[in-house]
Amino acid sequence: MRRLRALVCVAAVLALAPSTQAAGFEKLFNGKDLTGWTLVGKAGPGYVVEDGALLAPADGGGNLYTDKDYSDFIFRFEFKTDKAGNNGIALRAATDQGNASFEGGMEVQVLDDYDPSYANLLPGQYCGSIYKIAAAKRGATKPAGQWNREEITARGRHITIKMNGKVIVDVDLNKVTSPEVLAEHPGMLRDRGRLGFLGHGPSAVWFRNIEVKDLSVAEKPNTAPAGFTTLFDGKTLKGWKGLVGNPETRAKMEPEALKAAEAKATVTALEHWKVIDGVIVYDGKNDSLCTVKDYANFEMLVDWKILPGGDSGVYLRGSPQIQIWDTEVGSGALYNNQKNPSKPTTKADKAPGEWNRFRILMVGERVTVFLNDVLIVHNVVMENYWDRSKSIYPAGQLELQHHGAQLEWKSIYVRELPAATE
Repeated sequence: MRRLRALVCVAAVLALAPSTQAAGFEKLFNGKDLTGWTLVGKAGPGYVVEDGALLAPADGGGNLYTDKDYSDFIFRFEFKTDKAGNNGIALRAATDQGNASFEGGMEVQVLDDYDPSYANLLPGQYCGSIYKIAAAKRGATKPAGQWNREEITARGRHITIKMNGKVIVDVDLNKVTSPEVLAEHPGMLRDRGRLGFLGHGPSAVWFRNIEVKDLSVAEKPNTAPAGFTTLFDGKTLKGWKGLVGNPETRAKMEPEALKAAEAKATVTALEHWKVIDGVIVYDGKNDSLCTVKDYANFEMLVDWKILPGGDSGVYLRGSPQIQIWDTEVGSGALYNNQKNPSKPTTKADKAPGEWNRFRILMVGERVTVFLNDVLIVHNVVMENYWDRSKSIYPAGQLELQHHGAQLEWKSIYVRELPAATE
């Protein structure tokens, strides 16, 4: 009987104790060293192990990232700070693409915001907030010197944060549409990247019981993510039309004449733009393929593939263009700009014959472009190629550009954004 009671007691203790093996969670920190982690921008001693916990000393820190990328996940850990301690949690971060709180990803604030030195923070700067993106509810964090339990869940653009069992952030990032926030935080658009700790002074911060559950789900081609609309269903070219003129010439046409011209152009276009095995295949012998609908402000995803020497692009609001080509310069920039940047910050193309992905954000007259998850254009003004005395048109069709090359396209999605005032 005593043995039975002892086993029952042990079982009860084990049931209450946190387990990194249960429910698919993986331990990320072994309590001994930094195996499985990469430190970028080391400050002083960086991060050290103290009594089985991960410590960012007052004179240390840097950005400590997991060696693995995550898209959807549950990330949980415990932390405590010294007085005025300050750190952060990197979400979907790139290790080499700017500040992990802005261009490179998102940061969840870790902060002793009870300290008087933080009396005048903005709402999105308090502990548990997604830094300057989504403000946390206050009151759940324990004071400096006490351990807190935090859990961050990311499913697509839906981010939930719990502090000591209380939900303090529950946000759909698709509903964050402020032009200022989107311009300052393009990293929030990333759909995968590293987890990590963003450490700096003025005081020490400790972490322990660090674990993750990977919730990633394989993407299905031509199936839009939540919040996006599919522009190509993988079967037909419904919603697309042939090209007639340009925005200036179309504006001068009578509506009925334009409608008839587009109907005729579409018949011809469909002889050259075909759907084969879930892919739009173009033979290079006609003209650009255009959306029937016009778009103003939007986020667009599109996969494309060219052959060696290939040349194409994506027209925004009927205007050229996000460049696609096989050159040393690389694709993705606003090729026709004259006064504003016209080249990508780096070449991020995959080899001809491989699939590439654009993520294009257009708000007002400004454009941001990711190519294969690399930020290559950030908040650059797009000039009006058709009439350089004017700003870019407020709305217009999207176009897959004809430039005499064979092309392939798939997984084309768009998310419309509210009107912006610049």
